[in-house]
Amino acid sequence: MGAGYGRGRGVVAAVHPERAETVQAELAEGRAEVLAARQVGDEQVEQALVGEWQSRLRRLVTADPQLADELRRVVAELRAALADADTPQGTTITMQATAFGNSRVNQAGRDLRVTTGE
Repeated sequence: MGAGYGRGRGVVAAVHPERAETVQAELAEGRAEVLAARQVGDEQVEQALVGEWQSRLRRLVTADPQLADELRRVVAELRAALADADTPQGTTITMQATAFGNSRVNQAGRDLRVTTGE
């Protein structure tokens, strides 16, 4: 959330300079909440925060339609930054397994959930 987050803060300052400090503090608080929710795997909190900020942006564009293009660019940058943050860079995973008889092998480069009827 680094570069995209900073860009979002800059756009807010340009759009509403009189509220820049307040909105930047709200963005920082929201960012901290998202990071904390991700750390514990709480997708509901994350989605609630996304919904809250979508509503704020929708109201902002309704009040000033000329902001739509700039906000689209910022949102695209934020999405790309979030996708990059979720993908470990330079990670190489090598796996090897051998199974004999009735044994099972489960391998994954990241999350793995195995359920059996046993």
